Amino acid sequence: MRRMSAFPQQGTALGNLGLTNEIRQETENNTSELVSDLVNLSATARFQAIRSLPKPFYEKKTIRDRVNSVKLSKAILAPDCRQHVSRSFRRFRASLASARQHLIIWQDTLKEIGGRFGTSVLSYFLFLKWLLKFNLFSLIINFCFITIPQIVHAPNISSITGFRGLELLTGVGYFNQTVLFYGGYDGEVIASKPAYNMQLAYFFTVAAYLVLCGVSLIYSMSRSFQNNFVLETGPVSEGAWRLLCSWDFSVVNEKAIQYNKNNLAIQLKESLSERLQVKNKTSLPDRIKHLSLHLLAWLLSLGLALGSGAGIYFLGTKQELAFKLFSQDPSDLGSEASTLLLPVVVSLINLIVPLFYSLIDKIESYSNPRAKIYISIVRSVILKMSILGILCFYWLHVVPDSISCWESFVGQSVYRLLIIDFIFCLLGIFFGEFLRNVIGTMCIQSLGVPEFDIARNVLDLIYAQTLAWIGIYFSPLLPVMQVLKLFIIFYLKKISLSMNCQPPKHTGRAAQIQTVFIALLFFPSFVGALTMVAFTVWSLKPSDQCGPFQGLDTPFRTIFNWTASLPENHWVWWIFENILRSELFYYLISLIVLVFTYFLWQITQGRKQLIKSLREQIVNEGKDKAFLLNKLQTLQKERRETASYRPQNFDQTPHFNPNWMSTLPLDM
Repeated sequence: MRRMSAFPQQGTALGNLGLTNEIRQETENNTSELVSDLVNLSATARFQAIRSLPKPFYEKKTIRDRVNSVKLSKAILAPDCRQHVSRSFRRFRASLASARQHLIIWQDTLKEIGGRFGTSVLSYFLFLKWLLKFNLFSLIINFCFITIPQIVHAPNISSITGFRGLELLTGVGYFNQTVLFYGGYDGEVIASKPAYNMQLAYFFTVAAYLVLCGVSLIYSMSRSFQNNFVLETGPVSEGAWRLLCSWDFSVVNEKAIQYNKNNLAIQLKESLSERLQVKNKTSLPDRIKHLSLHLLAWLLSLGLALGSGAGIYFLGTKQELAFKLFSQDPSDLGSEASTLLLPVVVSLINLIVPLFYSLIDKIESYSNPRAKIYISIVRSVILKMSILGILCFYWLHVVPDSISCWESFVGQSVYRLLIIDFIFCLLGIFFGEFLRNVIGTMCIQSLGVPEFDIARNVLDLIYAQTLAWIGIYFSPLLPVMQVLKLFIIFYLKKISLSMNCQPPKHTGRAAQIQTVFIALLFFPSFVGALTMVAFTVWSLKPSDQCGPFQGLDTPFRTIFNWTASLPENHWVWWIFENILRSELFYYLISLIVLVFTYFLWQITQGRKQLIKSLREQIVNEGKDKAFLLNKLQTLQKERRETASYRPQNFDQTPHFNPNWMSTLPLDM
């Protein structure tokens, strides 16, 4: 395609020079050839070609108008509307993108939180929103593939008691035989075209949700680890980088800006203290003293966790007796209310024991605040997971032998734990933040405004999500409670943060702590819940009186029954018998995963070496520049000293006279 030269316009320099007719004719011919070439192109290619021309805007507009006039003149029946359709489609796509941005939940609210309190506080609300997506997805697929077919075809509701209100807290009574729990479903095949197998629907829906959650967690954890640990480690994340490049520009509130300044100063002090700790080696008696304190603190914390687990196991046996008494007399409100004793004690332990952990941390007196935060997180996780581990052991090894419909009992127990944990969360917002703010600002002003504890709040979310994953098999509609809980907590925490709290002073490396939280959500939270559900499906005998898998040896037996009913030449039967039941298949999968992991590890090591060499090259470049600057300064200093002792000489360098023609004689 030929490119035409610039158009001469009236009043411009070219117009003042006055082009000849031949040059104008040649320019017009070039323009005509360019227009003819553009007419033969498609609308998208023509748009890109005109846009890429190295010409002013008015010349591009002139060429576009000529191209459009030529295309309209060539039209026989109707004008070519492809360009208009393309333009309309682009506008429609842009409007859809804008509408989608408006439909994103809490977008403006999250921007406001980030602008007032910074990214460290914003990370908590983003984490809450991320968990909300998990539970919304679970609610949609469970309701569509399990609950709706059961309700429409054969509702299994046989409640023998009326609704009294206490069921909202206990989950028993009126809700005992509803679709809220495992016992409200049956394993019949719905007579339709094609037939709908409730056993397969129940099994594959729960399995698909857990697999997708695992894949999403692994992907998010790897991306977060890459962005916050791999790319921000080394000397580039210290000192000058933190001072010059770590400012949070999303903050617009004056008070939040001051908080960020103080936080940045604290981070610089912590970084310097870490370097000093590396340089200053403590003496042997001090190290022995510190190790003894740390060992004593860990023994106390582990003892509290084990004692809490033993108390929970003892209360679990008492709850079993209360449930049996309630089963004999469903109208007894005392027996029904006694089932709330265990979840209340669990919530009290999760509230009080971390306070003892904070006292133990003060005894240890960590000089590194970041290490103190990580130790506190690890101890809280050990406490919560030990309690859940004891409860899972009790539910899977004691309850199936003593209760007829034990799956519904487990679902109701998880339901009560979630409800009481939500109530304690509301009480914590009122007493721990609102009253604490009132006392600190009006009564005891030395206490000040309470800080928003990001670690504690995120660990509470992880604990609640672990309960939701554990109960997904025993209560398919449990995500309803989790979604409502997360919605309410989001708005209450936002209001409490705006009225009662201030951003934390010791945030440390907030992005790296967020990566730690995602890792904790995967392990031990998700892995533990997945292990419990897998053990239930593969090893435990389901109840004979309720549920979709009654009459089977294990719930996984439904897959064998389904494949046995298929013809031998069916592709599903062939895959199940020759691939999924073959040890060689899992051996090859494991080998492929190991080889792929080894290749990724080698790539990672190569990139680390490349980053290391580039950093060394940057350091060497800086040293070279410093050497050259010192050399240049030395030479300049020597020249100045030499010039101060040398006499002034006349400048005999010839110069060019621009007015040399005026020096010539007139007769020339």
